[in-house]
Amino acid sequence: MSETTLENMQPNVNIGIVGHVDHGKTTLVQALTGTWTMRHSEEIKRGMTIKLGFADGEVWECSDCGFPEKYSPEPVCECSPGSKPKLVRRISYVDAPGHEILMATMLSGAALMDGALLVIAANENAPQPQTLEHFLALDILGIRNLVVVQNKIDVVSPERAKESYNEIKKFLHNTWAENAPIIPVSSLKRVNIDALLAAIEKYIPTPKRDENSNPLMFVVRSFDVNRPGTKPEDLVGGIIGGSIIQGKFKVGDEIEISPGLQLGNEGKYEPITTEITSLRFGKYEVEEAKPGGLVAIGTKLDPTLTKSDNLVGNIVGKPGLIPPAISDLEFEYHLFKNVVGSKEEIKVDPLTKNEVLMLAVGASLTIGTVSSFNKETASVKLKRPVVAWKGLRVAISRRIAGRWRLIGWGLVNR
Repeated sequence: MSETTLENMQPNVNIGIVGHVDHGKTTLVQALTGTWTMRHSEEIKRGMTIKLGFADGEVWECSDCGFPEKYSPEPVCECSPGSKPKLVRRISYVDAPGHEILMATMLSGAALMDGALLVIAANENAPQPQTLEHFLALDILGIRNLVVVQNKIDVVSPERAKESYNEIKKFLHNTWAENAPIIPVSSLKRVNIDALLAAIEKYIPTPKRDENSNPLMFVVRSFDVNRPGTKPEDLVGGIIGGSIIQGKFKVGDEIEISPGLQLGNEGKYEPITTEITSLRFGKYEVEEAKPGGLVAIGTKLDPTLTKSDNLVGNIVGKPGLIPPAISDLEFEYHLFKNVVGSKEEIKVDPLTKNEVLMLAVGASLTIGTVSSFNKETASVKLKRPVVAWKGLRVAISRRIAGRWRLIGWGLVNR
């Protein structure tokens, strides 16, 4: 495939990399894409993913055997090293943090996912607390295209690898993912990555996209790319990153970002309008972006407005065509029997009036106070407004023993 064609092919699908802390998620992304997503200084110092990481990868198919090829750094197939590869699909990977205190970050990233790789290390018993928590998060957010990755098979004996496999099968038994494939890999040594790509192609299809409706995009990152000391004339506008839900954006489009920025300390927010100056998928710039993949939008915004993920949780659209931002959220809800993610078994108590909840509404995270509820629906007064529409999924967390714990899910009523 020519370089020009590759540049014009934006990623087709977003795949989340989820699972317990230190089970090798970031190393797996590197094996799939060649990109190390842990870039934040605190992440490097602590050796763990803190922010959502993103990387684009490709699936190449051997022209002789039809099997996905390894990519390191060029496509190559062991059956026929001289075969001419065919590019099948480009994929955006979302690397979600696995630590329990970062569950909220995982939930915001899950809003972008069309499918997921659930990473489970063979050298630890399954399931670990955040393995279960991430698995249930995928369920409540409607992400049912799943491949299970049994990682770190290079550091265990064959007997332990088999035992780990049986633990995973027992964990998935009688769940929606009972028949999900389990692919043993070594991310560190890049073993079985081609088999994993084959499973991704079979079990995580590209969803049907709506390119004709008014464009909307979830914002999950925002940043300033100007280095300290950059001359004023060389400064570029702020960047917002995320995934387009529907419609298309083009360079030169005027866009609105809602709910926008907070005005003083009054709790009021005002939408921002700006112009798209660039659209980028990984290292490739495009003139038009459609749903599918993780896109970075260059704008004319003052970069101080976008630095340090300041605009995360917003929705991007055309001015006047975005659903309204609301501070009073009404949703039907379903509570779990037990708290998710805790090593101890803790029963989920019913909601109470005036209790504080954390809600993940799409890619937005907000705190709210329960104003009223019955057995089926609840109304919550939000500290930070969200752009929401009927049917949007909500993940509900309650603060228990100093941690936000997943206790249920819901659907926005209006």
